Amino acid sequence: MKEFNALKVKNNIVEWIQKWFSENGSSCNAVVGISGGKDSSVVAALCVEALGKDRVIGVLMPNGIQSDIDMALKLVKHLDIKYMTLNIKEAYDAIITQVEENISDIKAQTTTNLPARIRMTSLYAVSQSLNGRVANTCNLSEDWVGYATRYGDAAGDFSPLSNLTVNEVKQIGTVLNLPSELVEKVPIDGLCGKTDEDNLGFSYDTLDKYIRTGVCENQKIKQKIDMMQEKNKFKLELMPSFKY
Repeated sequence: MKEFNALKVKNNIVEWIQKWFSENGSSCNAVVGISGGKDSSVVAALCVEALGKDRVIGVLMPNGIQSDIDMALKLVKHLDIKYMTLNIKEAYDAIITQVEENISDIKAQTTTNLPARIRMTSLYAVSQSLNGRVANTCNLSEDWVGYATRYGDAAGDFSPLSNLTVNEVKQIGTVLNLPSELVEKVPIDGLCGKTDEDNLGFSYDTLDKYIRTGVCENQKIKQKIDMMQEKNKFKLELMPSFKY
């Protein structure tokens, strides 16, 4: 497997962000949804290095009480960027209430995905009001198995990390001198308290190795990863359209 040069890749991403903004809004701000996890932390830090801290706006979006919001606050203070907090609970509750009035049996996936879609709507509201461009914070590993919400966290105007695995994102975070507790923070789904890896049924290390080398010693896990990728690959494709 080709050795990953985190410093070189970090510098390349910074240059890519600068070039993208020069072509898509030379005076625009980068708007980043801040969860306190590694992905949003790394994306925000990359944007600060590329554009300067005055052109990066962090948006914290708890759904009611967020147990780890202190990590998001730690990140914006560490980077010294402007930020705001938009609590989405009232919007979430209002939509769910009205859906329940019309549909007796709401699927669990509906309540899981709705917060991500409300958050993306909120990011675009901020972005359009503050001359911004919305940063996508997805990484390759999560996209590979569909661990993102279409038109939710999978949306955005530019995507610095979508071709990097979880392990590679962590290495970029270390090169950026981010606090280790942000880079190494174990991702949880924010709903049932389980970690991403608990829900997936395999580790990101296993997934990352399979993505980069094609090797997965456990055939059962390999089959599961392949099935998840096939099932969810539509999320990474353009909407099908009738050809007239």
